[in-house]
Amino acid sequence: MADVLVTGGTGWIGGWCVLALLDAGHTVRTTVRDPAREPDLRARLHAATPFADDRLSVVRADLGRSAGWDEAVAGCDHVLHVASPTLRRTPATDDEMVLPAREGVLRVLRAARAAGVRRAVLTSAFGAVGIGHPARSTPFTEEDWTNVDADIPPYQRSKTLAERAAWRFVAEEGDGLELAAVHPVGVLGPLLGPDDPPSLRLVRRMLEGRMPACPPFGMGYVDVRDVADLHLRAMTDPAAAGERFLAVAGHSVRVVEIARILRDRLGERAAKAPTRELPVWATRALAAVNPELRLLRHQLGRDLDATSAKAERVLGWRARPLEDTIADTAESLLAYGIG
Repeated sequence: MADVLVTGGTGWIGGWCVLALLDAGHTVRTTVRDPAREPDLRARLHAATPFADDRLSVVRADLGRSAGWDEAVAGCDHVLHVASPTLRRTPATDDEMVLPAREGVLRVLRAARAAGVRRAVLTSAFGAVGIGHPARSTPFTEEDWTNVDADIPPYQRSKTLAERAAWRFVAEEGDGLELAAVHPVGVLGPLLGPDDPPSLRLVRRMLEGRMPACPPFGMGYVDVRDVADLHLRAMTDPAAAGERFLAVAGHSVRVVEIARILRDRLGERAAKAPTRELPVWATRALAAVNPELRLLRHQLGRDLDATSAKAERVLGWRARPLEDTIADTAESLLAYGIG
């Protein structure tokens, strides 16, 4: 078993990565920006799985500051760099997301190299793979990169430029540090506490009846538990070094199909889920006054398909059925009184 640092353990994906590592028998250290959140994090993890308290340590470190990172990685065999700026609100400028993401990655990798960490796994995103391209009939793969010269949202630009910087650092200055990258598509799945992950807002709004009709696009989705599992495989499998891995369950799914699955699986509890898809022209008109729809402008009328064939072939990874993930997402939201 190894000593592993997870950045951003109080985040949704970070928390599930910590949980998966504890379940696998590893000793885990995780970073938080606010140490006052440690008791809540421990309580959530203990509620999800039994573990000895001394197998989890929590340290203070902020991606925006250099202080704390040397101590955070000291003695660790591996690093899962999960923390990154997220879409909690619409950024005013690219710099609000791009600079913190890129500089944060480099801070973590510099500290990891200095500490003799064997491998870092970077949580990237489909946003670094398949955005800013013309429509295509074939699924995106790990060979693709988002076109940062296109008119794309700041989040996708930040994930792409941060990952580019990570690969460049390891190639030019890594001194033997290995890197692998995991690229989830839209992440769904159960909560570990009463949080509001941005990627679950779609399902939450459907349950609350705040989405009268579905925006006209499709994309891939994946369970947060399977994302955590892929991180662990990318961390331990020798074949993962130097590789990128997409995490997606099956093929692209239209938003209106998610609503149908909710109604089928939850019955009356999902009665407010929409039943129709908006025309593209109407959605574009609404996007003129709706900032969130405006962020989706590159997706309207399209199906952004991707494949996890590489993760399945190289690492033996398998995603659970998407229908189960959608139902588990809704059940979790309802259990926490969200939706």
